[in-house]
Amino acid sequence: MARFRADLARFGFGETRLGIAVSGGPDSLALLLLAHAALGPEKIAAATVDHGLRAESADEAAFVADICARLGVDHATLSVTVPEGNLQSNARDARYLALGQWHDEARAGVLVTAHHADDQAETLLMRLNRGSGVPGLAGIRSTAEIPGWGGTVFRPLLRWSKRELEAVVSSSQIEPVRDPSNVDEKFDRARVRRFLAEQDWIDADGLAASAEHIEDAWRAIEWFAAEDWETHVVPDSNDQGRGFRYYANVPRAIAIETICRIIVELGGETSRSDAATAFDRLWQGDNASLAGVLVVPGTEQIADPGVTLRVWRFSPEPPRKTD
Repeated sequence: MARFRADLARFGFGETRLGIAVSGGPDSLALLLLAHAALGPEKIAAATVDHGLRAESADEAAFVADICARLGVDHATLSVTVPEGNLQSNARDARYLALGQWHDEARAGVLVTAHHADDQAETLLMRLNRGSGVPGLAGIRSTAEIPGWGGTVFRPLLRWSKRELEAVVSSSQIEPVRDPSNVDEKFDRARVRRFLAEQDWIDADGLAASAEHIEDAWRAIEWFAAEDWETHVVPDSNDQGRGFRYYANVPRAIAIETICRIIVELGGETSRSDAATAFDRLWQGDNASLAGVLVVPGTEQIADPGVTLRVWRFSPEPPRKTD
């Protein structure tokens, strides 16, 4: 249990009660068993989300409830309705919102999930294939804010392989739930999972370690982008109303984050891809327009210490003239 305690210690939880998402699959059952052994039943609570998408889901929630009763762990079943559309994405959003609300009610200090190194390797490959930038290649974050809830989810098992987690469950003589969607190749992740399993030269742990290094790099970019916002962006009133001046003299990756933030501050929303396109235009001295905001490049002479800086002026686009 020393290894799992060390994983928790990385987050600085202390004596915090853990709220654990447990589906009944081998990964989340392993998380439950590891937490129970390391912390004891009073320091954890578990919840199972029933999406109502499969006939077996209610029985699977009851299965987890029974295991928790035997362990002396508080358990709740959370029933959710999944909107039509992107099934996996909508189910994930509904799941996290329900878990966040339950986490507050259960008086848990943090919410933890059982994402592991194999999940991370699959995610990294999928995002490489889509041409993702640094934020996407950071993969499954060790910590992440949950949209719609405002809380944070923690993932202490990202350095554990699926094989290791299955061994934890097997040693407890528990037969876990097997979700058929995990091998349904109409989903990209299932196809990537099969591909990785067939390659003896690809090290999933190595891919997961690379994603962790990229996450570190992304955290650094986020930090410098926050500094860039504080030190190089100033309010700039103009004929169109509220605007900003941005002294853009930082690396492209950081400037893209600052551009996105300025657009949000002006009431719009843009993608990093569009912000990158705007950056390239502005760097070449051309105007850029995105999300209803006009950006005009220029320079400004700073008398002391006598340097010329790029300055980009952001303002709401003027109304278009009509005949």
